[in-house]
Amino acid sequence: MKRCCVWGSFTVMLFGGVAMAQPFPNKLIRVVNPAAPGGNSDVFFRLLQPKMTEVLGQQLVFDYRAGAGGTVGGEIIAKSPPDGYTVGLVAASFVINPSMIKKMPYDTVKDFTGLGLVVDVPSGLVVHPSLPVKNVKELITLAKSRPGQLFCSSSGRATVGHMSVELFNAMAGTKIVHVPYKGAGPAIIDLVAGHVQLQFSSLPLVYGHVQQGRIRLIAQTGDKRAGFAKEVPTMIEAGMPGYVVSSGFSYIGPAGIPRAIGERLNSALVTSLRDPANRKFLIEQGAEPVGSTLDEHEAYIKAEVAKWIKVVKQAGIEAQ
Repeated sequence: MKRCCVWGSFTVMLFGGVAMAQPFPNKLIRVVNPAAPGGNSDVFFRLLQPKMTEVLGQQLVFDYRAGAGGTVGGEIIAKSPPDGYTVGLVAASFVINPSMIKKMPYDTVKDFTGLGLVVDVPSGLVVHPSLPVKNVKELITLAKSRPGQLFCSSSGRATVGHMSVELFNAMAGTKIVHVPYKGAGPAIIDLVAGHVQLQFSSLPLVYGHVQQGRIRLIAQTGDKRAGFAKEVPTMIEAGMPGYVVSSGFSYIGPAGIPRAIGERLNSALVTSLRDPANRKFLIEQGAEPVGSTLDEHEAYIKAEVAKWIKVVKQAGIEAQ
């Protein structure tokens, strides 16, 4: 009887060890989305999901957890076990929030593992045709001659558009007034109507208006020209060295994910981004595929958080 018990215990240990030694992943992976369904992150995930599932051999399932500027979903990711089975797909607000929110429920730099930058959605500086400027230098000159009289719309406070104009003011020494709207749609409508003079906007959202002559695109904010707007210079090329605004979507997990698991998750992302059909679709939608390494993504998160904290401080914006 005693031998039976010993053998039983040994069997449990043996098979338990085998179970624990199973390669990652051996069950479905939850992808937390800190935004509502229907946004860019939703579109990107549904495109990349099939190939990532194929590479990993397990399903990836979206879990929508919108609220508080993305921090509700972010907190869920940060406090999940670092086993690779709970990850997230977050927008640029992920790296902007530390500069704009006083009491964050987590540390954006320390409490996450960067699993790869997914895409960069390029932004552009667009102006209403009534504004007598055709390039960035002319805009700076006009803005300096009319401090507080030029208005820049955005989709809301603490958005990429908001941060872009604050960075512009800080670097150019101008006083362009930020006007927050409740969403990109109303902000663009008022720009096209001429109620505001300019906007730093996601290029896919406004490029149709640019092509129809309703607004004028005078510069792009990325470090290189977008594939579908190669005729338009970057802010750096237009005379503002160091001006780069990235609207990057990040693939993240909680801090402490073992390197091997992180590499496995990153490999699935990169493979999916390199798929010719996926690349073609993303570029046509105005999103530049990235697929960075773990180390590159970690450096990106640190740099972006530090940059926006500095910009907000220089602009005298009070965190809420």
